[in-house]
Amino acid sequence: MTFKKGHKLGAKKRLKRPLDKEAIAFKGYEGQKEKLKEVPDWQERFREFVDQLIAELPKKSSNG
Repeated sequence: MTFKKGHKLGAKKRLKRPLDKEAIAFKGYEGQKEKLKEVPDWQERFREFVDQLIAELPKKSSNG
């Protein structure tokens, strides 16, 4: 049985926050891509890690 476009059946992602329409891309070291795919829930864990990196940025002062 094939699913038609726009069907209402199937698994839905349950994310904490909505995803951006544009992907974040970077070039990893050789072999990282294959190994990363083996990590359970790697995409959500990576998103949380990016939030941590952003939180570590020094706060900009409004005084210039």
